Amino acid sequence: MRGGEIVESSSERLLTPGEVAALFRVDPKTVTRWAAAGRISSIRTPGGHRRFRESEVHALLRGEDVLTAERPAGDAPRV
Repeated sequence: MRGGEIVESSSERLLTPGEVAALFRVDPKTVTRWAAAGRISSIRTPGGHRRFRESEVHALLRGEDVLTAERPAGDAPRV
């Protein structure tokens, strides 16, 4: 599926675009654009809504590069 993965059973909390936006102090549509551009990974609910892993969001807030394994060297997210 383009733009995200299907939701897997996991005990990790998933955040909505609005919750992520509040943490970064941006508009929720900005978070959706980041996900579409691959700057932050997202998963999809069975209803097609985007959700973001809480651990990844907090790592980005701390300035950690959480997508390095999925990206070529030097192509860091610009969140």
